[in-house]
Amino acid sequence: MTDGWNWRQPPPPPPATPGAPADSPWWSDALTDPWRDPYAPSAVVVSSAPVSTGPPPEPVVDPDAPRRSIAPVLLICLVTALLAGGLGGTLGFVFATRSGVGGGTALGGPPLAAPSAAQRAPDSLAGVAKQVLPSVVTVRVTGAIGSGFVISPDGYVVTNDHVVEGANDTMSVSFSDGSTASATVVGRDPESDLAVIKVARKSVTAVSLGDSDSIAVGDPVLAFGSPLALVNTVTSGIVSALDRTIQAGEPGGTVRYYAAIQTDAAVNQGNSGGPLVDAAGRVVGVNSVIRSVGGSDAEAGNIGLAFAIPINQAMRIAREIIDHGKARRTVIGAEVSTGGPSGATGSTGARLRSVQPAGPAATAGLKSGDVVTKINGHLLEDGTDLIALVRKYAPESVVAVEYRRGTKVQTASVTLAADAK
Repeated sequence: MTDGWNWRQPPPPPPATPGAPADSPWWSDALTDPWRDPYAPSAVVVSSAPVSTGPPPEPVVDPDAPRRSIAPVLLICLVTALLAGGLGGTLGFVFATRSGVGGGTALGGPPLAAPSAAQRAPDSLAGVAKQVLPSVVTVRVTGAIGSGFVISPDGYVVTNDHVVEGANDTMSVSFSDGSTASATVVGRDPESDLAVIKVARKSVTAVSLGDSDSIAVGDPVLAFGSPLALVNTVTSGIVSALDRTIQAGEPGGTVRYYAAIQTDAAVNQGNSGGPLVDAAGRVVGVNSVIRSVGGSDAEAGNIGLAFAIPINQAMRIAREIIDHGKARRTVIGAEVSTGGPSGATGSTGARLRSVQPAGPAATAGLKSGDVVTKINGHLLEDGTDLIALVRKYAPESVVAVEYRRGTKVQTASVTLAADAK
């Protein structure tokens, strides 16, 4: 049949060449390929497989073979990303906080190293305050408030006599930690304005006592107490003067004399009875009186003139109250004029109006009419100075006295005595 194409049966394949490999890459029936032009001059020569000199072919992966899971890889990547993001956010927040970025307007300069005073060493003012405050108490008597301080671990407290005046069974004290305890009066000495009370506690922290005879003008001091009911208040100042003689007391009441420590530390009503402390945390005085320009007690306030009873005098009286129930009063055995200069016009000194026979002054050779101008080197302005300075010392103390008799200045050593009362 003729259809435009001339077809003929392809010849049978030639017999296999002896020695030819059975797995030759060439077709073994190439001569019988139906698409081969039978009239093409070329011929397919079957020979042994040529040796390839190129790179080996890439392996073919079976698409049906089981694949390894990539979930662990994804999980590791996720955890790493989260950690990196958290670390970056933290660092960014710290940077923004320290530099002020993102927190509003940046105020102030770069932070500076803290000064040594901010370290609050034990001998700093803050260190002293921390040491002393547990021993300071607020004394509450029938609605009034004063201060005091613990002088022994078994609960004895020193305060001013005018703080506990009129005290009854409702008296209590509170400590710096806010705890309270009842208290009773052990004894009072109105003329020295000192009193001892006992706190109903088995163990309390006592203050460290200093030496009021060793302080000097200009020494730094701290005043503790509850001014105007503001408990646990601490103020600072210096010793402004020593042996500042003060006469105090209500009209018609007990007259009190002080040879006081003057300070400019702020002291107000409610500080009375609290401790005046030196820079080492040792009590050197008992805050007692202030000088004010106010017309009444209600108007009185600090103007930088406060006065404290020297601790040496206070502890002597407190010890006598605890041991004997009352304190002795030191006397020189003479009566003096008070209220102004006692000598001639323009002169100073304490004029002796009378001298007790066989008393300390008479034994030392002083007579009525003599004008005492100095005691232990302290210049006397008037009789108030003499009374206050004499009471500063303990009975049996020997003091050097300078006096004027007429126009002649003389000296004597006087052994002070305790009042017969």
